[in-house]
Amino acid sequence: MTRFLTVTLFLLFPITALADPPPTFTSAKVVAKQKVFFDRAQSPDGELYCGCKWEWIGKSGGRINPESCGYETRKQQTRADRIEWEHIVPAWVLGHQRQCWKNGGREKCVADDPLFRAMEADLFNLYPSVGEVNGDRSHYQYGMVKSSASQYGACTTKVDFRGRVTEPRDVVKGLVARATFYMYDRYGLSMSRKQQQLLIAWDRQYPVSAWEKTWQSRTAVVMGHGNPFVTGERSWILGHKPSREGLVTQLVAHDGALLAPQSLAASGDIFGNRNSRVYHLPQGCPGYNQVSTKNRVHFSSEADAQAAGYRKAGNCR
Repeated sequence: MTRFLTVTLFLLFPITALADPPPTFTSAKVVAKQKVFFDRAQSPDGELYCGCKWEWIGKSGGRINPESCGYETRKQQTRADRIEWEHIVPAWVLGHQRQCWKNGGREKCVADDPLFRAMEADLFNLYPSVGEVNGDRSHYQYGMVKSSASQYGACTTKVDFRGRVTEPRDVVKGLVARATFYMYDRYGLSMSRKQQQLLIAWDRQYPVSAWEKTWQSRTAVVMGHGNPFVTGERSWILGHKPSREGLVTQLVAHDGALLAPQSLAASGDIFGNRNSRVYHLPQGCPGYNQVSTKNRVHFSSEADAQAAGYRKAGNCR
């Protein structure tokens, strides 16, 4: 009888209903430690960029063991000593596609934009890394760095500060590609053709590892959904049309209440094209994802767009 009830309850309340995604970046770091990376500090895979082992300290922090990976400090000793949580798709990139960032930067987005908070706290985009490399990477895109000079001792991740590009070590190139695909797909972000081409190549060259599958499954339990680019349910091709699934699910508001899906359009999801002076809605407008990032103007409502002299795209349904 007990077994029957357990199966019945699972059918009535699937994993998505039982999941408890973290509402903020601060809580996401704690959850990531406790439920995803709890046993990875001494793993041979190590942290993201250099493969260093670490020792957990406090709720979500850690201290790097540089001897475990041959790490040598480039410049910032304090950050070189500690574990930080890297956004594989940087928070700067997430924010710069939101109106709130233009109105006050990251603090404004955290305070006023529930969608930004959801993106910032998405566990599929968080990975422990050496703090110094995390800082050096900044919000640079991933790419190929021509220089072969070592910047961090035996660590093979390279940062081109002048070109604003970071090339991670080979073993995680596929992982960061699939995490990037997930974020851009789920939240309807705009990715350049050049970045797409590079990440598609990395995805093919560096297939999913056993640990990446485990990372995916552990994270899925918490988030209530998986990364389809890791499970193989979805693949990225040039011109990929994002599912935007993260824009139609309930999101946690700043006070802990749930934000209804229909309220999301008021959070800055309307794109105007500064060249054509035409605006596109997130639903019903085929040209929404075709507006290049450099030409995007974000509006909180149609009224704001119209007041700024923009008209709705003629192909919107």
